Amino acid sequence: MPTINLRNVEKSYGGNAANAVSDLDLEIGDGEFMCLLGPSGCGKTTTLRMIAGLEHLSGGEIQVGERKVDSVHAGIFIPPEKREMGLVFQSYALWPHLTIERNTDFGLRLRKVPKAEREERVEKVMRTLGIEQYRNRYPSQLSGGQQQRVALARMLAVNPEVLLLDEPLSNLDARLRLEMRAELKRLHNEFKTTIVFVTHDQWEAMTLATTIAVMSEGRLQQVGTPNDIYDRPANRFVAEFVGNPPINILELEGAASNGLGKAMRSYLSERFPALHDIASLGVRPEAVRFTTDASEVREGSFSAPAHVAGILPTGGSWIIEMVTHGHKIFAVTHESPDIAAGADVTLWIKPKALHAFDGKGNRNESADAAFCPPKAR
Repeated sequence: MPTINLRNVEKSYGGNAANAVSDLDLEIGDGEFMCLLGPSGCGKTTTLRMIAGLEHLSGGEIQVGERKVDSVHAGIFIPPEKREMGLVFQSYALWPHLTIERNTDFGLRLRKVPKAEREERVEKVMRTLGIEQYRNRYPSQLSGGQQQRVALARMLAVNPEVLLLDEPLSNLDARLRLEMRAELKRLHNEFKTTIVFVTHDQWEAMTLATTIAVMSEGRLQQVGTPNDIYDRPANRFVAEFVGNPPINILELEGAASNGLGKAMRSYLSERFPALHDIASLGVRPEAVRFTTDASEVREGSFSAPAHVAGILPTGGSWIIEMVTHGHKIFAVTHESPDIAAGADVTLWIKPKALHAFDGKGNRNESADAAFCPPKAR
């Protein structure tokens, strides 16, 4: 499978509107499962459509393997049907008058694949996706999840070098989405196809992708593995967008700072006096600890008295809402808490759980080294 390279890619629809995509440099490796993640309007679907050839670039170029498929400077544009890519939309786009088998082999018939080979490939992909028993039914006779499998089977049957998926699971209910995520993961492992998957669902990206590209307002914010994105967010946008419950943000500067920010500033100046240019700190809820016995606080950790405002059970875990210095802090525990709403506790946070950001919202790398020195990693 080829590597896809996007270099200085831009997309503008003219007028006074901001670019849909700006100065995008992105490499999608051979056999990679890349998720384009971000809120609505961030440019992820536009990027996918440019890779597919459904949108012309306003600037830059896209190269697939050794072949340039779109280049403004060189005046090159390879049409979608010649890019050897499969595209699955949010809507299934199945032919209602064709059986499931005919829907699945539709692309192979267009390519005039010999009958014996066509039947063999259709049989294999239908069996892999568990839809062979529906071969003589019509799309209206299948559930949403089954129709989604047919749409995937139609693309996989033609064996595309690249499979492009535009929020294909958003129309499914929660259970079917979970099943289809597992299905997609298995298919990627089996077929080794390069997959580019657009989603606004962070957990979809975290569970499916080998690599995630986070976008905001048409610009790339960070590229990395799911663990990279979650554990070392490049900036505040990534930190706040990825995570449920969202990351706790402690403002240390400006009008948004409060008593908790002052307490944290005092802690940092005492324990890490060499650190500068920290405007805010992020703490994941699962990294926030609490206890009714202050002697249990780990030495060197930040601590503060807190009041438990609420306990929210979510099934396998509990969200603890605490108030300290007039600021809300959320913690997550996977063990049933032995406290009740209204209790007074001490919350504490290990320094290595702190994510430091500068005044522009970018990650402060020197703080990482101070909070978690190599020997403690």
